[in-house]
Amino acid sequence: MKTIFQDLEYLHSHVQDEEAKKVLQELEQNFHLLRTKSGLKQLMRQKNIAKILHEVEYEQELKSLQVELIKLQNWVYENNKRVMIIFEGRDAAGKGGAIKRFTEYLNPRKFRVVALQKPTEVETGQFYFQRYFQHLPNPGEITFFDRSWYNRAIVEPVFDFCTPDQYEKFMREVPEIEHALIDDGIILIKFWFSISKGNQQTRFTERMSNPLKHWKLSPVDQKAQEMWDKVTYYKEEMFSRSHTGYAPWIIVDSNDKKRARLESMRYVLSQLSYEGKEDAKINLHHNPDIVERYHKRTHGEKSKFVNPSR
Repeated sequence: MKTIFQDLEYLHSHVQDEEAKKVLQELEQNFHLLRTKSGLKQLMRQKNIAKILHEVEYEQELKSLQVELIKLQNWVYENNKRVMIIFEGRDAAGKGGAIKRFTEYLNPRKFRVVALQKPTEVETGQFYFQRYFQHLPNPGEITFFDRSWYNRAIVEPVFDFCTPDQYEKFMREVPEIEHALIDDGIILIKFWFSISKGNQQTRFTERMSNPLKHWKLSPVDQKAQEMWDKVTYYKEEMFSRSHTGYAPWIIVDSNDKKRARLESMRYVLSQLSYEGKEDAKINLHHNPDIVERYHKRTHGEKSKFVNPSR
């Protein structure tokens, strides 16, 4: 019995029309994708072909980018570089999922994920940045911050966890702190994962209905929709006051979580000249429609909230 690929080979030798040849080539590529381990798994789940092909293409791209991240990590380690990547964004924007894919195949001895709990009574009385400084990257290390000192720029003022004076002090100090870190040799990348209000609500609903994701819900999450405009106000303040030439905010459209993961990886890889980069078998140029530097004219969200302290 002939296989599908023998039939395709036969058609290749007999089809003359150029348009038909293109369709045939695309069909052949799709069959090759379906033959992969991932494709077969998806078929067993009885998903439709379009979804299967999309999933397989995503996983193939992801693996190729993860190979490059391993190269990057080795370069960081061998050259005693210090890399700090901050992941900020609204609740359910996909920060944790992105970090998980970034680190999935990295050497655990050469990176750390920093996700701090709320400050203790002792930490509350310390210099604000003190508890974060102890988690800065060591030589040869990458640190991934799942939220960061920018809690004081948005979460704390939104939920009245800090005073107006503490907030203003932070906003004055943070550009100088980051300038000092970069001047000392730390490579700093600041991501903001952006999500629409509707998609945030959809993801909250999924968390509530999925027992495996209940742990992701917190009292703060449950107020996120109610506080949408207030968060927008403080987010725009944070961008305008802490976006600098040396430490810019990089906006990632995360309404499609998988695409956000791939493009944020591409952005990081594109920023560093690691050894073996020229041999990459995948495009390392990020899509500017998904990942771009903050610009006031293109990233302003309308907010009904007005800061009463001003």
